[in-house]
Amino acid sequence: MSLWAVTFLEYWKRKNATLAHHWDCMDFHEEEEPPRPEFAAMAPAMEENPVTGVKEPYFPEKARISRMLTGSMVIVIMLCVVMIFLVTVIIYRSIVSVMMFETGSSVLRTQAGNIANISSSLVNLALILLMGQVYTALAEQLTKWEMHRTQTQYEDAFTFKVFIFQFVNFYSSPFYVAFFKGRFVGYPGHYGTLFGMRNEDCGPGGCLIELAEQLCIIMVGKQLINNVQEFVIPKIKSWRQKRALSSVKKAQKAEERKCWEQDYELIPCEGLFDEYLEIVLQFGFITIFVAAFPLAPLFALLNNWVEVRLDAYKFVCEYRRPVAERAQHIGVWFIILEALSHVSVIVNAFLIAFTSDFLPRLLYQYKFNNDLHGYVNFTLSFFVMTFLVVRYKAFRDENGKYTLVYWELLAARLGFIIAFEHVVFFVLRVIDWMVPDIPESLELKIKRERYLAKQALADKQEALLPCLFSLPLTPESSETEAVSESLSSCC
Repeated sequence: MSLWAVTFLEYWKRKNATLAHHWDCMDFHEEEEPPRPEFAAMAPAMEENPVTGVKEPYFPEKARISRMLTGSMVIVIMLCVVMIFLVTVIIYRSIVSVMMFETGSSVLRTQAGNIANISSSLVNLALILLMGQVYTALAEQLTKWEMHRTQTQYEDAFTFKVFIFQFVNFYSSPFYVAFFKGRFVGYPGHYGTLFGMRNEDCGPGGCLIELAEQLCIIMVGKQLINNVQEFVIPKIKSWRQKRALSSVKKAQKAEERKCWEQDYELIPCEGLFDEYLEIVLQFGFITIFVAAFPLAPLFALLNNWVEVRLDAYKFVCEYRRPVAERAQHIGVWFIILEALSHVSVIVNAFLIAFTSDFLPRLLYQYKFNNDLHGYVNFTLSFFVMTFLVVRYKAFRDENGKYTLVYWELLAARLGFIIAFEHVVFFVLRVIDWMVPDIPESLELKIKRERYLAKQALADKQEALLPCLFSLPLTPESSETEAVSESLSSCC
């Protein structure tokens, strides 16, 4: 999956270069962008632009940096709120498990863990979607308050804020199940507690199965809810828009409306931010946790098949035609995709090493039995009570101290992580080096265009040189006036 992610990004680089050349945006730079209307209206002073030499609205850089630091503190506070909700979901899961056991029903007792996991995942999904809506509105106000000059700067800052929050919002619970759940349980007689309640432990099948269940609920549930929203919300907005304009239509004479009048009755286009964010979060699900949930790419493919048709209907039939804006690339979104592809390598290495049973099985096959006979007993420790011997999953001795096998396994896990990520990153760098960012045919076309442009400029200069000396200077005319008359006579 990591190789696919890098191959996909390399393909997009080439596609981006082709599109930028087709729309004449390859040499488009941020300095050419005019100030945003909101920035021009709220800027406290006017100052000359050092690039264009034109006076423009100006906002002091120190004031902007101080505002950005204040906004960063707000982001940290919101991330702490997400962590509080995560702890709340953990406590909720523990309470539901206790309630299922206290019912006395054998069926509920047997399925207590599954009921608690599924219900807590649904609650977590609801909290994730709610916090996402609240924070997006807050991030928009913070970004406006920071007073970014151009639309590109504004969109990059807003995108970065929302993604950082949504990354923690969506992935904090899967990260907890993958790397923290069951790590602080303790052992009989010395169990770890949180707010007076015993820490969670993984089920008999391990945390990998619970992680797959949670990823399935969060990812598929989010996709279903987003698709319903993208179909229903534009319908409701369009109905309200037509209802608001119905009184105006009645006052006008019955005549055939023009195309632009029909287009005005549609709802305004809200941009592509939500579409980008949805795809980027989906990219994270199918790359970061693919080792725990291999069906994630299939669900993403099915969702995108539906998404393309919903978006096509929405943008063609429900929204007004958006105003075109020049852009050289997709901005900070590509940097985020590259970061996710690198994070996915490290996370999958830790998932295979610490969450799955791949390395414990491999170690047992190497040291004891190649057929895995007696492997379950190998993973269980003893705790001797007065009239009972307790078996629990850990590599500890009778006193609760880690055995030599634990340290051997830990060394094997760390060695596997280092070897895995070095090999994968090396292959990724080779792919990045072998595949050019610009297609060869396009590169030749660009070189040809530059050559023709230089040739045309040289021919024009050669044609103008005789004209510069065709008119003699007179006492009454200056040198500049003579050059101007010569050029005008040649043209």
